[in-house]
Amino acid sequence: MRVLTVTSLWPNSAQPNHGIFVENRMARVHATGQAEITVIAPVPWFPSSAPVFGPYATFAKVPAREERHGIRVEHPRYGTIPKVGMRVQPRLYYAALARCARRLIAETGPFDLIDAHYFYPDGVAAAALAHDLNLPLTITARGTDINLIPLESDPARQAILTAAAQAGASITVCEALRAEMIGMGADGGRIHALRNGVDLDTFSPPTTDRGALKLALGVPADAPLVVSVGGLVERKGHHLTIDAVAAQPEVHLRIAGGGPEEQALKARIAALGAEDRIRLTGPLPHSALADFYGAADLSVLASSREGWANVLLESMACGTPVVATDVWGTPEVVAAPEAGLLCSRDAGSIEAQVAALLAGLPKRAATRAYAERFSWDDTVQGVLKVFQSVIAEYAGKSGTGTG
Repeated sequence: MRVLTVTSLWPNSAQPNHGIFVENRMARVHATGQAEITVIAPVPWFPSSAPVFGPYATFAKVPAREERHGIRVEHPRYGTIPKVGMRVQPRLYYAALARCARRLIAETGPFDLIDAHYFYPDGVAAAALAHDLNLPLTITARGTDINLIPLESDPARQAILTAAAQAGASITVCEALRAEMIGMGADGGRIHALRNGVDLDTFSPPTTDRGALKLALGVPADAPLVVSVGGLVERKGHHLTIDAVAAQPEVHLRIAGGGPEEQALKARIAALGAEDRIRLTGPLPHSALADFYGAADLSVLASSREGWANVLLESMACGTPVVATDVWGTPEVVAAPEAGLLCSRDAGSIEAQVAALLAGLPKRAATRAYAERFSWDDTVQGVLKVFQSVIAEYAGKSGTGTG
């Protein structure tokens, strides 16, 4: 199968951690040899890479094309209007997408399937492209594309439902998102929940002394350490985790990530007088996260919304249990005592569950064994089965095959 994957969520040399959860899945599908994946990952156009422009400058640094894991990745630019352009974004995205797709087809031949990740604007634009090229379509829901965007914009909600109706199949990363799509009005018989897996080789218990790993983070070797990984945005709830740990004088906290809340979080830490115990590390390379998790006694994720939070399984694979808010797909990830504890999204509940887990930590080998139940194998085979079924059904309806 020749599959054209469409998503703005894909890592690149300028944003190495961006959308890595999509690449993790599709690189494994590609590696089976049963599907040849080509990626179009559009990037907003911006005229300057000067640092003064902050995160927008990063877009200008993204190369026009790359190869990652043996997969060709194209990064066409599309026009965007920051903060006010949601209604027109799918059309602008589609214009860049269509030009790039037609060039790829002219160079390498036709595709058998368009596979989009994230429903808006990616899936909506991909649906228009699939219609124009007479190709079958799959769309994967990832999280806020279903549990947030449809609540903020009715036109976006209707566009998402129209795209889902066109798709031969939709995939969600958890059962909670599947249920939400059905509640929105999508056909449940064409929605498949295929959860993410975890790279059990990259994320594994540390082979070096955990005390030494703590010292490298500026934490006493014998002190309890809590870590949290995620963008510094309100949705991730780092402010709540800071408050919860600040209330526990013996506990240290390290938060890995970058984003617009950085200065506010630093000010909060200072106001609490906790600068000696609570620090922001900045973004860490994906390859450095295993030691970060491995140093910790537990990790916390205080999100208000998640689809399937990969950071939870990554932590568990390193032997580190979690405290996580009881939202969306998270109860499907944290589903046994050795995995950790769920909490409400408030500082008091997080504080109580952190204290409870520190008082009775599971064996790290048991936490690792729990994570091993979430290898990628079943998910990859599920994706291939969906692709094959959608291609066959579309060929049967058209009577001429695809491409």
